[in-house]
Amino acid sequence: MSATGCSRGESRLERSFQWVGTGCESGRGRAYHGRVARSRLITDATLLAHVNKLGEDHPPIRMDSVDFTVNNPDVLRTRFAGVLDYLARVELEVERNVLELLTIMPNPSEADKVFYSDVWYDQEIAHGQILDELKRRIDLPEAEPLLQVGFAVQALGALAKWEPIQDVARTIYYFTGASTERQAVLAYNALSSQLDELGELAVRDTIINQIKRQEPGHFAFYRMSAEKITTDGTLKPWQLYLARVLREHSYELVGTHNDPQHQATMGEVIDVLGFSGQLEVFAKEIGRLEAKLLWANRQGMEFPPYVLRALRESVEMYREQGSFMARLA
Repeated sequence: MSATGCSRGESRLERSFQWVGTGCESGRGRAYHGRVARSRLITDATLLAHVNKLGEDHPPIRMDSVDFTVNNPDVLRTRFAGVLDYLARVELEVERNVLELLTIMPNPSEADKVFYSDVWYDQEIAHGQILDELKRRIDLPEAEPLLQVGFAVQALGALAKWEPIQDVARTIYYFTGASTERQAVLAYNALSSQLDELGELAVRDTIINQIKRQEPGHFAFYRMSAEKITTDGTLKPWQLYLARVLREHSYELVGTHNDPQHQATMGEVIDVLGFSGQLEVFAKEIGRLEAKLLWANRQGMEFPPYVLRALRESVEMYREQGSFMARLA
């Protein structure tokens, strides 16, 4: 194994559980793990500096930087229709995500505001537009993002005018963001590997690998924000308790929206990308942060049970409903 953590002997699934941005795919050995030294105090200034650097280092991907050459459109469409539709839709739903943040955080910190309005939004919307254009070129329908803010978020927003509740809402937001970005990291890693196996190098290099290099920085922002708010005395015990209760009862995988069809397509993503045989490993990857910070690894908890439950439900719905392509027919 090299210094960057790459090994020719690793399985495709094992490579998917590594961090993005190591340079393994290009051989450059350039590492960016989106991590901050644990001994370093996380402050508002730390977060703002991280966000500003993200914006400087990772401008939105330009459409004219992408090579949409596809060697075998039929294979790409048949194998990855559900995956591409899901990824494109979730990226485009950044518009809804920003509306939700404006609702639940009437008084955001400067770092939060700069992140979601000046950095994250532009990057994510570009990801979605590029993925949707790829879909169009292989004869798949445009993604249909859900852009309306749900009632539960509106209700939380009404209560968040009281600052202690806004702090609870922020806590849930940071853990939701961390889980979402970790799911994205794993999905893009696995998709990149499978595209390599198919010889679809233009799509791999100029679309998927460009996108996946931007995701770890997003995760780092959420991780640092979650660590700060749960350790700096902002939250009183009753607020932490309320955050746990709300998180447990509202948890869902990214982009599922408690919709059976979206849950089934997420199950397809999990299955096609090779994670369905290791759901507990996948749950640990996307749930370990909140297990540590929100639940304090209660009774040896490696991930909250609701994470694994959501994964299993999605896979079961996929097996019941069939593939995205089958539902299109």
